[in-house]
Amino acid sequence: MSTIKTKDGTEIFYKDWGTGKTVVFSHGWPLDADAWDAQMLFMVQKGYRVIAHDRRGHGRSGQPGQGNDMDTYADDLAAVLDALDVKDAMLVGHSTGGGEVARYIGRHGTGRVSKAVLIGAVPPIMVKTEANPGGLPKDVFDGIRAGVAGDRSQFYKDLALPFFGYNRDNAKKSQGVIDTFWAQGMLGGILGHYLCIKEFSEVDYTEDLKKFDIPTLILHGDDDQIVPIDAAGRLSAKIVKNATLKVYPGGAHGMCVVEADKVNADLLAFASS
Repeated sequence: MSTIKTKDGTEIFYKDWGTGKTVVFSHGWPLDADAWDAQMLFMVQKGYRVIAHDRRGHGRSGQPGQGNDMDTYADDLAAVLDALDVKDAMLVGHSTGGGEVARYIGRHGTGRVSKAVLIGAVPPIMVKTEANPGGLPKDVFDGIRAGVAGDRSQFYKDLALPFFGYNRDNAKKSQGVIDTFWAQGMLGGILGHYLCIKEFSEVDYTEDLKKFDIPTLILHGDDDQIVPIDAAGRLSAKIVKNATLKVYPGGAHGMCVVEADKVNADLLAFASS
């Protein structure tokens, strides 16, 4: 397997396919780089170099007891880009990966990056606070912690339904997609997954978003049951300078899978613009 070793000795697994302009993908929780299968296959066939890594504690990367926080996730992403000498890249982040992209730019700037895409992403902040009255109550995330700690295998099977909108009337449910979501989740480590919940729910990315100085596309479904659009995509679009927000009517959180063709077309159009 292809891996790089971070400063604290954690091995980060990555895929690096193709040549040409580079697109780098950051996955959501509790998944890994395989969540981007549809996008990576499509973009590499269109002549792009595509890179995706497994976040520490997730997938095939190391499962250390330390560094399971967004600052370190962003630094791990930077280590991958530095090791592969990536230049002029389009960074794409889904859900928690959108937070990772935001924090990467906040901490490391845009010297290696020319564009950014946030898809169903968690910024600016998910939890409800005095400064963010439209956020979700903390007990929602305490419930996720309880699910992971209590029986994460069953929890991931249950979570897949709202994640992909399969609990909606007339949804075309795929058992294969549910099984893949579960398998990716179970490949990661329980400690890393548990600690990551705080990172996608309580971390405030507002100041990171203010540092975006590159063209930015924000894609969000208006029926996202995991990261509600009003508290996320629509707010981020107001904070990022000159961001373009594209709303997917009826779109679920797992839009990169259930509406892969549409997402792929939007990514290709933005990458080539």
